[in-house]
Amino acid sequence: MAPGRRGGDGRLHARPDAAAGGAEPGLHHLPLTGVGALLYVPAGYPPDAPLPLVLSLHGAGGNAQHGLSPLRALADEAGFALLAVGAAGRTWDVIVDGYGPDVEAIDEALAHVFGRVPVDPERLAVSGFSDGASYALSLGITNGDLFTHVLAFSPGFMAPAAQHGAPRIFISHGTADRVLPIAGCSRRVVPALQRAGYEVEYREFAGAHTVPPEVAREAVGWFDG
Repeated sequence: MAPGRRGGDGRLHARPDAAAGGAEPGLHHLPLTGVGALLYVPAGYPPDAPLPLVLSLHGAGGNAQHGLSPLRALADEAGFALLAVGAAGRTWDVIVDGYGPDVEAIDEALAHVFGRVPVDPERLAVSGFSDGASYALSLGITNGDLFTHVLAFSPGFMAPAAQHGAPRIFISHGTADRVLPIAGCSRRVVPALQRAGYEVEYREFAGAHTVPPEVAREAVGWFDG
């Protein structure tokens, strides 16, 4: 990573604004430069009420639309907004060459959302699947003074730049996962997090590299609890 690279410390600077408001329910394409970004505001959302937000990150080779997929079906029922941002490359920056362009794009997207939606600062999560889960853990721990929760579905590893705050963490992993085998991934990551003092809810399931609907629902119930 080049010295002085923007976003190189992995830190996000956007913060919720209680005075924000105005986004209509439904899917919104955000005007970001160079990457796709989508905001889903749940049906029945009262514009003046603080709204939980989940930043949801796609796996390798995916895009913002893929980022919405694991939790989109539950957003209306549970009453939370979803923000999905596409990686600048095939996968997230820290997995390839250290923090940088993706941190910058996510920060820009969050600033845009915080200016349009009164996000509840006590219910602000980062979530992801596969490489997106690894990035969610890494970004969530680095920015635990922003994110209150981290949802990581089948992560491979974590690479936080620093520890800030104490976000609660949900991790799930399939015991038959051949893409990111559980023994070398979540079964190593979870004990490391616990040793570091994090509160971790861990769910193993009989399955492959996926997010089963019942696991997604469990994660949302945990976030909502």
